Amino acid sequence: MNDLTILISCPDQVGLVTNITRILASHQLNIIAMREFVDEQNKAFFTRIACTGVFEETEKLKEKLLQNLPDEAEVTLITKKEKQIVVLVTKEYHCLAEILIKNQFKTLGANVKAVIGNYEELRDFTEKLGIPYFYVTHIDKDKSQFEKQVKEIINQFDADYLVLAKFMRILSSDFVKDYSGKIINIHHSFLPAFIGANPYRQAFERGVKIIGATAHFVTDNLDEGPIITQHTTHVDHNFGVKEMIRAGKEIEKKVLLEALELIFEDRVFVSGNKTIVFK
Repeated sequence: MNDLTILISCPDQVGLVTNITRILASHQLNIIAMREFVDEQNKAFFTRIACTGVFEETEKLKEKLLQNLPDEAEVTLITKKEKQIVVLVTKEYHCLAEILIKNQFKTLGANVKAVIGNYEELRDFTEKLGIPYFYVTHIDKDKSQFEKQVKEIINQFDADYLVLAKFMRILSSDFVKDYSGKIINIHHSFLPAFIGANPYRQAFERGVKIIGATAHFVTDNLDEGPIITQHTTHVDHNFGVKEMIRAGKEIEKKVLLEALELIFEDRVFVSGNKTIVFK
């Protein structure tokens, strides 16, 4: 018996679930879990189906599904396979540490192929855990040269996703386009509030009573990509900027790891600038 995850998005219409389940049954696939969502505003249907069965020709199954779904349907068939990731960092260690420790004990749900940093500070820690670390200096380099070198490193690995674990550089449109839908960022703010740099100082100066963190896909628009998950914590007048940063780092770790778990388990659909997340 093999495991198969099926992701389907298409225009909504009557009878979709019946058609899909009928086809899966005809291929002797047993549905273990099925989640559906209909976006009423855009008349769009989304489903994630976990199946087991004996199957060899997934392309024929995909073709059969597409034949019985509306035009513009997208079908993805995923056999159980560990995702491969490359992590990009600057100086802050807290998010990288969470990722690498889980990777070390095989609980990340993915395999870290490499870490790329624009400072050397995190090299020793990374290499002690057996992960190759690549340093790309950003000083005295224009963005195109810097990103070209980063791409050359990334392209050595068959990476499914790039994780920006406090990578404090704004990526160009061309870079984002080359890895469209594959870049996950952790932003130290409850977006859409306090976009850009120094959000904790912005929050302190505004006198907020709640701070948060947001994991999202990266797009051309700074910190405005589809949101995967968010969390918050309460603060009060006793919190200075340093205290907010300390509290925020704990949330950042939690939010990023939760988002990665959802992505690695193929539970996230991107629809325009929103996500549908089947937890």
